[in-house]
Amino acid sequence: MSFFRLLLAFSPWLAFMVIAHEGLFRLQLGLGVALAISVILGLTGIHRGVILWAGLVFFSLAGIAVIGFQDLWTIRHMGVLAAGMLATATWFSVLIRKPFTLDYARAHTDPSLWNDPVFLRTNFILTSAWGTIFTLNALLAFGKMESVLLQPWQYETISYVLLVCGVILTTWYPNRVRSRAAPTAPVRGSEESVR
Repeated sequence: MSFFRLLLAFSPWLAFMVIAHEGLFRLQLGLGVALAISVILGLTGIHRGVILWAGLVFFSLAGIAVIGFQDLWTIRHMGVLAAGMLATATWFSVLIRKPFTLDYARAHTDPSLWNDPVFLRTNFILTSAWGTIFTLNALLAFGKMESVLLQPWQYETISYVLLVCGVILTTWYPNRVRSRAAPTAPVRGSEESVR
């Protein structure tokens, strides 16, 4: 999965994360922008799969609760709910044996490899890693909300570090698997040295 495709897939969530800080107006704006980006990506076919649907459902329902009703419980728990939705969608895709990374990995993989056990295992590993990251981020959001142990900026820093680690893993690991699976050319002169 390329970095650009990964960034595009999560662009509604990233926009929400960047905009929805410090006040009700920014939270409402973040929800509206994220929903608009999700709809555009879905209608144009640029983005598909469980993460798209999770975004559409989350940003619609959260938008109704926050913009329509200014529900204080939803506002207070927004970080936990957002990370929890991503974790739930990710683990659901693993549970139904269709890891969300498959949608993006297939875009630049030869169709003859789509059912290859190594290709599928790689996507299960990546999706499970993302599920773990999103689950940890939900726990971090809860810790931040309840002011347990750390300062708010420390929770956010750990959360961002986890996301960066996920991006690095998603770009590095498939390349490592491909390089290990590629046949190695014989080293020149190795035949003579064996004799």
